[in-house]
Amino acid sequence: MGPFVHLHVHSHYSLMRGVSSVEALCRAGAEAGFSFLALTDTNGFYGLVHFLDAARRRRLRPLVGVCLEAPGESAVFLAKTPRGYELLCELVSRRHLEAGFSLASHVPEAPRDLALLSADPRLLRVLSPRVQCWVEVLPGPCGRKALEISRSLGIPPVASNAVHFARPEDHSLHRLVRAIHLNRTLSTLPVEEVVQPDRWLKSAGEMARHFPHCPEALANTQRLARQCHTAWGDFPAVFPHYRDREADHFAILVQKCRRGIARRYGESNPAVEERLEEELGLLRSKGYVDYFLVVEDIVRRRPIHCGRGSAAASLVSYLLGITHVDPIRHGLLFGRFLNPHRRDHPDIDVDFPWDERDGLWEELVRFYGPQRLAAVSNHVGFGARAALREVAKVYGVPAAEIKNMTRRMSSWSRPGEMRDRVDTHPKFRGLVPEPPWPEIMQLAARLESVPRHLSVHCGGIVLAPDRVSRYVPVQRSAKGVRVIQWEKDQAERAGLVKIDLLGNRSLAVIRDALESIRENTGKELDYAGLNPIEDPATRDLLARGATMGVFYVESPAMRQLQQKTGRGDFEHLTLHSSIIRPAANRYIREYIRRLHGAPYEPLHPRLEELLAENYGILAYQEDVVQVARILAGFDWDLADGLRKVLSKKSPEQISAYRKRFYEGCARENIGRDVVDAVWDMIISFAGYSFCKPHSASYALVSFKSAYLKAHYPAEFMAGVLSNGGGYYSTRAYISEARRMGLTVLGPDVNHSRWTYRGKGRVVRMGLQQLKGVRREALEKILDERERNGPFGSLEDFLRRTDPAPAEGAVLVGSGALDALARGTLPPFEKAFGAHLDPVSPVGSGVRETRETPGSGFQGGGGPRFSGTVPTRPQILWMVEATLRGRFSGGAGGTIGKNLSIPRRSFTGGVPPLPDYTPEQRWEQEKETLGFVLSVHPLALFESALKRLPFPVVPAADLDRHVGRDVWVLGWPITRKEVLTRDGESMEFVSLEDQTAIYETVFFPDAFRRFCRDLDYDRAYVLYGRVESEFGAVSLTVRKLRRLSLPDPHGSTSRPSEHRPPRSPSGSSAETRCPWARPC
Repeated sequence: MGPFVHLHVHSHYSLMRGVSSVEALCRAGAEAGFSFLALTDTNGFYGLVHFLDAARRRRLRPLVGVCLEAPGESAVFLAKTPRGYELLCELVSRRHLEAGFSLASHVPEAPRDLALLSADPRLLRVLSPRVQCWVEVLPGPCGRKALEISRSLGIPPVASNAVHFARPEDHSLHRLVRAIHLNRTLSTLPVEEVVQPDRWLKSAGEMARHFPHCPEALANTQRLARQCHTAWGDFPAVFPHYRDREADHFAILVQKCRRGIARRYGESNPAVEERLEEELGLLRSKGYVDYFLVVEDIVRRRPIHCGRGSAAASLVSYLLGITHVDPIRHGLLFGRFLNPHRRDHPDIDVDFPWDERDGLWEELVRFYGPQRLAAVSNHVGFGARAALREVAKVYGVPAAEIKNMTRRMSSWSRPGEMRDRVDTHPKFRGLVPEPPWPEIMQLAARLESVPRHLSVHCGGIVLAPDRVSRYVPVQRSAKGVRVIQWEKDQAERAGLVKIDLLGNRSLAVIRDALESIRENTGKELDYAGLNPIEDPATRDLLARGATMGVFYVESPAMRQLQQKTGRGDFEHLTLHSSIIRPAANRYIREYIRRLHGAPYEPLHPRLEELLAENYGILAYQEDVVQVARILAGFDWDLADGLRKVLSKKSPEQISAYRKRFYEGCARENIGRDVVDAVWDMIISFAGYSFCKPHSASYALVSFKSAYLKAHYPAEFMAGVLSNGGGYYSTRAYISEARRMGLTVLGPDVNHSRWTYRGKGRVVRMGLQQLKGVRREALEKILDERERNGPFGSLEDFLRRTDPAPAEGAVLVGSGALDALARGTLPPFEKAFGAHLDPVSPVGSGVRETRETPGSGFQGGGGPRFSGTVPTRPQILWMVEATLRGRFSGGAGGTIGKNLSIPRRSFTGGVPPLPDYTPEQRWEQEKETLGFVLSVHPLALFESALKRLPFPVVPAADLDRHVGRDVWVLGWPITRKEVLTRDGESMEFVSLEDQTAIYETVFFPDAFRRFCRDLDYDRAYVLYGRVESEFGAVSLTVRKLRRLSLPDPHGSTSRPSEHRPPRSPSGSSAETRCPWARPC
């Protein structure tokens, strides 16, 4: 092989430029017989760690570099030394963070550390005194010009092919990603935005044929490669430093632990002392002393938090207040977090209320400094929908046709699975993709592993002892957050010991509920001290699976598991939180069977004690580790390696561990049948599983959440609704609140806050729920009410807040002004010199004040007004009259310009507008709140139900019909599509009627028939067999019918009653208020 090395190579980490993975490039380089290979992605080291791993596997000597581009400048840099890498990290960071960056101005003087390749004579002249420079010579005419520059400047030439893909056939993919990135079709893609088709990883022989006139340029590649550092081994661990580097931080840690013993236990005991000594010794030897102190410093800033993950097994974490589950009482294994043999660096995960995380981040940046702190990034690629949509756009396919295809794709489908889904999935039945769709799908499938851009990781942060940019480049995300260029796996491999600070909605629910309880009752419930695991009402609620809204126990699968087991104690909830894995269904059934008394034999006598509390079934990640040690003789490091490989779901690595496991068991004389059974159970942990400390931490939060639901239901449900819920929609949570016996009141400008509020047996909707009103306008209402007291009348409200007319219409439609408008007519008529036009009693022009509990219209809370009140259309008319100032004679103006109510009459006064029909009010609610509030949406279908030729069973009575075929009314609230063992699609759908939530199963045959008909926001009647498994009832669906809404123009209503109200200008209000038209 000739003396040539590729020194300028782009992988797909040259985002939306290169297209080959680092693995594909290294494989191609090894097959071509190269000894060296460089990676020089554009403006970053996005895939560096993966490249080093791939090069090591292929026995290539890796060269580390970057192609830096700035306006009007471009050059390839290679790190000749480790210091050169640090300098490049800083340089790349400045390229992304500093305005006005230029290579000519910012490249440091480092001739021994950096090499530069460029064909830009200006740049070469400027930088040749600072770094080692080479003239990059490409094949073709441009190469001849580069050779002239080399001779004129006296700078040696180096041959290059500026590689952008591993194989020549990948050029089409390169054109595709450039078109996607530039939002162009292939036919309009500028030529200068695409590299030439021959920019692939050619062999040394092929490159030599391009440079017969300049063998020196070829030889110089080898010469430069040998000058560069290639022994990029394991990265040293990078831990944060605690505050200063002077004090004895270990002594500080011990002191804090001693205070924690007094707080947690009152006094110490031998078990605590023995465990503490073990942990402190390991933390000190592994370098974790400062790390724990830093995390403790972070969590003390936010009292409501949940330390989780394997760190919850640590007594030190518990004593410092990072975690809240007693690891000694609950038998949590510290070795899962840290043990003498563990070579990687585990991190600590802490959840905070979701709406506090950004504020915490800003506080940490101020305290530690922006140079020391950065978030971990995500490398965002293409899902199936995005891949199909983007490629179709590049092909110029109309948007409607694209949507018709992408809406049938599952959100979790991968691009590589696309063609199979189109060919086999029931949602595509009857759809034959015509050209160019087959070609589009083929190209879209190739986007599966291509990263597109960076985003901010949900929790990971890196806190460096000095500057993060010494270790990895930092750039700014679209959100404005400083992020490192590596995702979490590369960050961990590179020794950056991150901290995960995550947002959790349920912690915000608990926080808001505790604050409401304090406000309503004066009780101070301390979050950290709330430990209701022995509370009977809480345990009963959990055992019944009445856990909608309860953290981590509200999914249909968890609710059913709770119902089937009937256990609400902490130990079983911890077990359930971990055993409910997608691949563990058959073991879950066996667990429930054993729980209810079925006899069983342990997998092996050696495992009897280990798995006794799990009824002989592997439930936690630690079980995998311990079983591998007990049966196969693995040491801690090897057994933990098996756990990590399972979590990454790598078939090749899992296969290698399987071989070692079977060999180890054979040496221990374990029977093959036992080994097969154990391995099958181990494989159920692939991809998704938890350790016991994590499950215990979450189980404690579940208990706190369930305690609040059991004892303070209004405050709890208000917290759930305020924080966006969890698994279900807002409307579904309101239905749950009503099933709990709570009254849910609609918005009211005098009584609603921004968030939902609960007290006693009432939940009041917050103004946050209103659609079509700017947040600033709603905050203005709240601020004005806080400063100057409640609004006294409709006129008072409009004078003080001056909402936009369209926003005033939303306030009317939502019912937020109903209570205020009671008694409004006489003052309004008097102020304007107007009069109320009479209407016939049949037309319901005026109505009596009757507050209906739970109504979203009356608002409630204010004094009752004896007499008549305006109808909703009249309130709308008055609001528009006031806000638009359209009175005869031109009097009035806008509220903002004239604070006194004009006293001139206007033509006709308040017109005789009849009230809306119930259907129109429901439509208003849907438009202004997002759902029907005053009744369950199924109430709209009562007339359709009466016409059905068969009886419908209430969901609450399904348990009385087990084994029978019945019809049930239902409104879908959540659904989950899964695959059977045979690879067929089926679906679990949760629905509700006005009496209960119930679960249904659409097996493959039913799924094929109905998957395209089932949708949210619709009512159905379902027919099927009522099944019961361990007391949990479900419906196996055989038939499905969609119900239709009644015609609002039926004979029961006069046409005049559906006429939109007229605005003061004389025009119809229909154009401004879509809900004012007939439903």
